[in-house]
Amino acid sequence: MSQLIGIILHFIGGFSSASFYVPYNFVKKWSWQIYWISLGFVAWMVMPWIGGFLTAPHLIDILRDSPLSSKILTYTFGILWGFGGLGAGLALRYLGLSLGQSISLGVCAIVGTIVPAIMDNKFMMLFSSTAGIIIILGFMVCIAGIILCGYAGVLKDKNLTKEQKQESVKEFSAAKGITMAVFGGVMSACMAIAIKLGGPIANHAIEKGTQTVFMNNPSYVFILAGGFTTNFIYTILSWSKTKSDTTFTVTSSKTFYRNSFLAMLSGIMWYGQFFFYGMGTTKMGEFDFASWSIHMASIIIFSNLWGLWLKEWQLVSKNVIKYLLAGIILLIISVVLIGFGNYYAS
Repeated sequence: MSQLIGIILHFIGGFSSASFYVPYNFVKKWSWQIYWISLGFVAWMVMPWIGGFLTAPHLIDILRDSPLSSKILTYTFGILWGFGGLGAGLALRYLGLSLGQSISLGVCAIVGTIVPAIMDNKFMMLFSSTAGIIIILGFMVCIAGIILCGYAGVLKDKNLTKEQKQESVKEFSAAKGITMAVFGGVMSACMAIAIKLGGPIANHAIEKGTQTVFMNNPSYVFILAGGFTTNFIYTILSWSKTKSDTTFTVTSSKTFYRNSFLAMLSGIMWYGQFFFYGMGTTKMGEFDFASWSIHMASIIIFSNLWGLWLKEWQLVSKNVIKYLLAGIILLIISVVLIGFGNYYAS
């Protein structure tokens, strides 16, 4: 039952992550930089404190008294993860929601699952138990599903003219998009590592009365601050290079408030992915590091469903759609296998 709750929480987080970029389609007269840093400020600087105060009693004491080494490491890996979020954001910009998410999260799933397992000295344990074998099988099915979704994206691009590509993705660029997606995937996995390094902070939070399900929330204050640092610096450099509009003002106050609301909504949804991920991982049991694969699978499932709804796939053949749907089905199967493997281990 605990693993089922964990999967549900991961799926809520996955939906939140897959949905955060959707409001951008309705933003008008703001540069991409303005939108990105606005949602980032909400997601990385405001929401971690709100989430922390709501779920962790004595948050200030927890943050003050936690080991300095953990605070430095979580912030540092947050900076590294910030490069991942930046790369993934650019991948969405140049490839579209479905293909950009599939490539970056596929790479992220591999790195973010294996490295924490090695850090926990549990990687080899996967090969010596029935539960571990089931989880490995689920992990492999997850990668197969990601590959199929990515292959569908490649076929989509081959079948479209340059004009058609830009009709569904305004700034389409395969070279830039794939490069950013792979880079973003590797660096995004630093979040899983940062959460693992935040273990002493989580343990101290429990000692101060925080419920186990919320124990990871205090760590996000440091991790996401690191991510904001990276993205803020990049945004300033991007503004100076592109000379794009650096103001929040628009011709209509109605448009300004709408854009601000959409950016805030994006930021809340963005933070929501890790709020629910942190909760879900506490429910998965001994091989909780496999939660990362479930989280990535759920994001890819929902991002591709959003891609279909946003008509990013409307100009492709039914055969390409079959590959996409087959990939989504494999991802769902992988979630079931990983969840069952953790249940069997318990």
